[in-house]
Amino acid sequence: MRSQAIQTALSRNILKVKTDVSDIPSLYGSYVFGQEAMKEYLKKDAFKAVQDAIKKGTTIQRDIAEAVAEGMKAWALDKGATSFTHWFQPLTGLTAEKHDSFYEVWDGKAIANFSAGSLVQQEPDASSLPSGGLRNTFEARGYTAWDPSSPAFIMEKSSGKTLCIPTIFVSYHGEALDYKAPLLKTMALLSKAATDVCQYFDKKVKHVGASLGIEQEYFLIDKALHDARPDLLMTGRTVFGHASSKGQQMDDHYFGAIPARVFNFMYDLELESMKLGIPLRTRHNEVAPGQYECAPMFEEINLAVDHNQLLMDLMEEIGRKHGFKTILHEKPFAGINGSGKHNNWSLITDTGVNLLSPGTNPEDNLQFLTFFILAIKAFKEGSSLLRASIASAGNDHRLGANEAPPAIMSAFIGSSLTKLLKDFESNKLNTAKNSDKKVINVHNLPDIQVDNTDRNRTSPFAFTGNKFEFRAVGSSENCGRPMIVLNAAMADQLINFKKEVDALVSKKTGLNDAITKVLKSYLKSCQDVLFEGNGYSEEWAKEAEKRGLENIKNSVDAFESYLSKTAEQIFVKNGIFTREELHARYEIKLETYIKKIQIEGRIMDELVHTHILPSALSYKQRLADTINSMQAAGMTKDETSGTLDVLKKVTHHTTGLKNTVDKMVEARKKANDLSDTRKKAQAYCNDVKSYFDEIRKHVDKLEYLIDDDLWKLPKYRELLFIR
Repeated sequence: MRSQAIQTALSRNILKVKTDVSDIPSLYGSYVFGQEAMKEYLKKDAFKAVQDAIKKGTTIQRDIAEAVAEGMKAWALDKGATSFTHWFQPLTGLTAEKHDSFYEVWDGKAIANFSAGSLVQQEPDASSLPSGGLRNTFEARGYTAWDPSSPAFIMEKSSGKTLCIPTIFVSYHGEALDYKAPLLKTMALLSKAATDVCQYFDKKVKHVGASLGIEQEYFLIDKALHDARPDLLMTGRTVFGHASSKGQQMDDHYFGAIPARVFNFMYDLELESMKLGIPLRTRHNEVAPGQYECAPMFEEINLAVDHNQLLMDLMEEIGRKHGFKTILHEKPFAGINGSGKHNNWSLITDTGVNLLSPGTNPEDNLQFLTFFILAIKAFKEGSSLLRASIASAGNDHRLGANEAPPAIMSAFIGSSLTKLLKDFESNKLNTAKNSDKKVINVHNLPDIQVDNTDRNRTSPFAFTGNKFEFRAVGSSENCGRPMIVLNAAMADQLINFKKEVDALVSKKTGLNDAITKVLKSYLKSCQDVLFEGNGYSEEWAKEAEKRGLENIKNSVDAFESYLSKTAEQIFVKNGIFTREELHARYEIKLETYIKKIQIEGRIMDELVHTHILPSALSYKQRLADTINSMQAAGMTKDETSGTLDVLKKVTHHTTGLKNTVDKMVEARKKANDLSDTRKKAQAYCNDVKSYFDEIRKHVDKLEYLIDDDLWKLPKYRELLFIR
């Protein structure tokens, strides 16, 4: 299969993508039931009701929903859709859909029908999707419910089009079984809490929204080469693979010229994303060979999360069209960078103010200082939950591996703002207007204006000018999970802050003095998470330990935060999750971790016995025959010693491999006998997974030693460089 896959990959024709560039403005959002489509297909009262639901959170009445359904159906049919689905995000981390036809038979005729009932609510099976014990297998009823704040869209496949309606997913008893429902709750909580605080500074503010920009990293591998690797097929990563002679050490792939075939994939992805209203702006080569990145414009957080989930689905579909496999695993290849996605988060008022923008004179911007310090405090208080929110079997390979932020949760704000906060704390702020802007002058070129902060790629939570960038999120992650934590933690701090300020004001303290006093107390308590240096260094790990910061190295330990007092404070007290829902998410994350490590262990076992050992044994036989032939020809011991040495090395690694795999299999059997989910996850993490590196070491040495024509699996040099 390896040689066939290489030939297939090398003989690919570059698929050309044609479009009329002058028509791109009309292409954007053409498959989205957005404002323009709603204006055309909905009556005024229905249009207003949907807009009020989006902007004010009001409920759409049933008679209005009927009118919306009728207009949405007409639009979808005009676009060529033949079916519809509620599109939701269960706790698998992926998207889910159950399609129904628009057409019903009436008096022998097919008639298109789509009612308010079909729009507002459907009933997918809730027993076969993760529930963490909230549902039993025999309790199948669950509900999807329309989210009007995220517009419906049409998904086009090669053989047809489907109307997709974004929805939440809940159980029969109302427990959230998805990421969207709790995210929407945190958005409402955050908006109210932030608006209440904004009222101190501007009475015109009636709503605050969280905005999000998600940078998505991914690998593109030729599909034939991918499919010839059972480990990639089953787990999304290569469990074996000797390092290619050339990897990323030359730094020549990052921002390099985009290969023609990859460029056409990207262009096609951008056009299809444009139809669906996904505002992709950036494309480039990433650090590792075969790795790329795309990034959209900032959007309201619910829409940004929906669009990122949709984008990942699109990348798979468009990749297949171009003969690629899109790989979103956090660490598909050893020895080179893995993939993440940076979540750029900020708060925007309905008056158009970015609350995390310092402005031209941050020293005199008490509103900015308020939200800036509260964001740092929210990060500190929610740090253990934020660590848990980005924990997964895949992301364990990245965090702290000199390619992603470490597992230690710290915040970077830059030298300018560090000085600003120190001056604020010690009453040394210079509030005189400062119009000077630092610039870099290069001969006769235009001046380069310098931002008020540098960038620190080793920081999990970095301030980058007018937003915080949560850099530790894994590339395959549903961003709803970490954003639920960040939103809720920020809302909780805003609520507590307002209580403390109002208490001081009630005792005749001036408003600005009260705000300043509370902020200073918060700032003092946050110093331990502020760090400006190299997060990859051993010195920082030691310093973080002195500061009392956690350094949780694996997901199983990180998940414990879901059961903590902090989780109760941030989630349960504020009505985001019940205790039962929190425990369910804890159980689901443990179960997912177990299954992923279990699958990796099984594919290792299978590959060793069906691919690696047969190749090794064949090569051993070839070497033994060669030695016998050499001896029969009268060659001396010295003349055969080189070949004999290779045979001994192959034998050593073959024996070591077989013994280690057997131990891993036994450890897996013992882990499977455990009924307690937590203990089982710990066994898989500490006992089963502990053999993976040793198994890999033997296999990778064998790959290096064995004759190339006997090796069955595509090698790193082929996977990463054949385009």
